[in-house]
Amino acid sequence: MFEENIVVIPNVQSTEAVALGIRRRVFEHSIRSNGGYLSQACSAAEQLAWLYNEELHLGAPTLPAIPKPFGGVPSASNPEYRTGAGYNGPAAPEFDRLFIAPAHYALVAYATLIETGRMDPEGLEMFNQDGSSVEMIGAEHSPGMEVHNGTLGIGLSTGAGLAWGRQRRAEPGRTWVFMSDGEVQEGQTWEAVQAAAHHGIDSLYAVMDVNDQQCDGAMSSVMEVGDIRQKFLTFGAACVEIDGHDLGALRDAVREPHSGKPLIILARTSPFHTMPILQERFPRLHYVRFKSEEERARMNISIAADLGIAPVQYSH
Repeated sequence: MFEENIVVIPNVQSTEAVALGIRRRVFEHSIRSNGGYLSQACSAAEQLAWLYNEELHLGAPTLPAIPKPFGGVPSASNPEYRTGAGYNGPAAPEFDRLFIAPAHYALVAYATLIETGRMDPEGLEMFNQDGSSVEMIGAEHSPGMEVHNGTLGIGLSTGAGLAWGRQRRAEPGRTWVFMSDGEVQEGQTWEAVQAAAHHGIDSLYAVMDVNDQQCDGAMSSVMEVGDIRQKFLTFGAACVEIDGHDLGALRDAVREPHSGKPLIILARTSPFHTMPILQERFPRLHYVRFKSEEERARMNISIAADLGIAPVQYSH
């Protein structure tokens, strides 16, 4: 029998407020930096807010609220090396584990950690700085990250392997993977689902941000993927397709019966939700670099109004 630890971080904000806070932080950072991963905040804020503020069973962080600089790679001569998973609490049997497969969502993930009290706001000041662990593309030492998932498509396999081991040890904690829809273009994703179904790994959960875009443009222009839900069902998973901006739908989806099967939640989203001016750039929204000072100023005013805050002050 595993001893139940107490989760010491209460929900001090509503999940709706956390999602709004995530978008505001990513927006402010992007305006000041003259570019950023704005569309990922538009599409994924509710999903990550729901996971961290409601659904995940996590312990208190085990790493400093202000992240330390990059401490080098793991080696025999570097015994102090730690992954960034400590911001999600200890890897104890009773707690959930989370893998963030699309590492380019890192800025959104860091904002989520701040909004849910797991990292201090000062952490974002280190974003993408030389020597920082707060990487633009999240690495295994970055806050909230446990492994490097920079090669899209390996995240679900990583989660499936861990979940299989945990299930064999009768650990009650679940294993979660946050994914993006571009990953269904990778064969390894389907191998992971098939293996998880074959081994009856029902402690594996995934929520996928289905925003129909990827680095090279619209999903359909890169590779048609067809009916994703039907494919997941065929490969042996339980799969629910919902509006990813609807928190009630997320709450209902996780209760889908899936004995002996992994559960995949397909969260259909818009990459310009709450920031409609970004539709001007669709489908080239993977990373928004402002084309001119005029565009930067115009988007600053428009998005600030949509998010209910004053335009960001920044140096020209």
